[in-house]
Amino acid sequence: MASAPTHPSPTRELTIRGIIIGGIITLVFTAANVYLGLKVGLTFATSIPAAVISMAILRRFAQHSVKENNIVQTIASAAGTLSAIIFVLPGLVIIGWWSGFPYWITAGLCAFGGVLGVMYSIPLRRALVTGSDLPYPEGVAGAEVLKVGENAGASDENRQGLRVILTGSLASAGFALLAALKVAAGSLSHAFRIGPGGTMVGSSLSLALIGVGHLVGVSVGAAMIVGLLISFGVLLPIFSAGHLPAAGDISDAVDSVFSSDVRFIGAGAIAVAAVWTLLKIIIPIIRGIQASVVSSRQRRAGTEVPVVEQDLSPRIVIGTILGSMVPIALLLWFFLHGTTLMSSGWGLILTSLIFVLLVGLAVAAVCGYMAGLIGASNSPISGVGIIVVILAALLIKLLFGSDAGGDRSTALVAYTIFTAAVVFGVATISNDNLQDLKTGQLVGSTPWKQQVSLIIGVVFGSLVIPPIMQLMNVAFGFLGAPGAGENALAAPQASLISSVADGIFGGSLNWGHIGVGALIGLGIIVIDEVLRKTTRRLSLPPLAVGMGMYLPISLTLMIPIGAACGALYDRWAGRSHNAEGAKRMGTLLATGLIVGESLFGVLFAGIVTATGTEEPLAVVGAGFTHVASWLGVIVFVGIIIGLYRRARHVSRRLNQRHADS
Repeated sequence: MASAPTHPSPTRELTIRGIIIGGIITLVFTAANVYLGLKVGLTFATSIPAAVISMAILRRFAQHSVKENNIVQTIASAAGTLSAIIFVLPGLVIIGWWSGFPYWITAGLCAFGGVLGVMYSIPLRRALVTGSDLPYPEGVAGAEVLKVGENAGASDENRQGLRVILTGSLASAGFALLAALKVAAGSLSHAFRIGPGGTMVGSSLSLALIGVGHLVGVSVGAAMIVGLLISFGVLLPIFSAGHLPAAGDISDAVDSVFSSDVRFIGAGAIAVAAVWTLLKIIIPIIRGIQASVVSSRQRRAGTEVPVVEQDLSPRIVIGTILGSMVPIALLLWFFLHGTTLMSSGWGLILTSLIFVLLVGLAVAAVCGYMAGLIGASNSPISGVGIIVVILAALLIKLLFGSDAGGDRSTALVAYTIFTAAVVFGVATISNDNLQDLKTGQLVGSTPWKQQVSLIIGVVFGSLVIPPIMQLMNVAFGFLGAPGAGENALAAPQASLISSVADGIFGGSLNWGHIGVGALIGLGIIVIDEVLRKTTRRLSLPPLAVGMGMYLPISLTLMIPIGAACGALYDRWAGRSHNAEGAKRMGTLLATGLIVGESLFGVLFAGIVTATGTEEPLAVVGAGFTHVASWLGVIVFVGIIIGLYRRARHVSRRLNQRHADS
């Protein structure tokens, strides 16, 4: 008797063990991100470290798969990214409206803002992921990590690729360790005078940013350089004139002018570029929604639809969006209850709901586009927060606060921050989700399962974030808040955003700065359109220019340098026998640079949190700073040269084997 035919078991994807592992990773990453964000105003992208950790854990289980690994990193990534809510919500404590973070209100705000972000990103997937040529550096890097890790033993090329990733990761983490030990400088900066004003040059010595630059390419890198030159070459010297000390170090004064003046000009440029970007992607978004509806109808009719095209159905998406308005309305009512605003309560709530629905969708599209352009880690999400707060404050002031004063004005500021925080939850998740969906596309994941995982990650993050923020508030407090002590956390973005809202209601916000930025943004848009139509090869992405204007030079400069390194390597690879394989080794090297520094960032954040000190690993004092600066540059440049030579050597060896075979 013939044996019955055997069928391969289906690939595991959305599993209970994957959800549990993702939840455990969430606890660590979210806690680290909340602390670092409140302390220094920076958070790290959690998708790639989560992918690496997930891969290491799941390899010990039977029948694991690259798709299951992707689900784990998706859950952890969504939760870790939601912690960026700290860029807005602590503003309520800073202005004295809250004395702490009420658990259920805070958790609810994070949860429903995050779920809206997931829902809004579903129709955007077809427009911005499968239907665009955006580079998605972290999404591509995450997919390469998962694929190489899963297939390391399948071929010589994959084995060599895994070694390239490991070499880049160890080098990146090793340099980050040297910087944490203070043996080598982690960044360089120098402020100097230009006539009556001043400016600064410098950069973070970040190998991860080199990797990001390699992945985003020359066009984005060049646009960021243009933005950097506008801000630090033109605007900063002009606006700092008359605000610098007569003698001595001018670094603090120059940095203060950048934060209080130039950065708002950058925000204006981002706002105009964001609106233009939204207008350009409206048609692809509509097409994406139509394609999603068609796909859903085909599935209901029994037609076989490719796995990679199976999103959550439009009915579920629309129903969830509209259904979320009920709990959001209740959160807004609880926030207003007992305040001087109750007389206008239902009008305020209705205004906020419409604002969340409409502005949330626009913000989701813009943030998804920015993440696709330069990655979630480097997107100016706080700039989006400023724009959202400005729009919310203007709307609420126009309708309810034209004659506000005293307690009512403070209450309106607080309500504006709370409303903006819901939209900011949408922004943070959209900024990350499309990276994750890009990773899923590249490894063949089922979109609807990944979208469910994103919701699970949002719920995990929402449960964890409030107690961590409350712990930080009780242990340290926030700079500028009532009763804050000497060790108060800076919470720089939350402080800035609360100041913007207060400035609008108090009439002290400098609209001229934002207007100048808007005019610059319009000029860049015109130049970009002319270049695209006349050269067909050159472009000047307006959002990338705006980001170059808004971001500190420490983050901006290294990305174009990485883009130049990547272009030089790709030019060499293009002349090789196996051009695609050689270019892939460069991509894997860039991936390793991001992975190593990201994982070290997680470890270092845990050490900082456990010790309560900013420099827990320092082994040398301030007297070593000059030597550390030179040593840092020499080692940094040496590592880059050595790693790219290593990638070329591996590529040559693989090319020779291809030629021989």
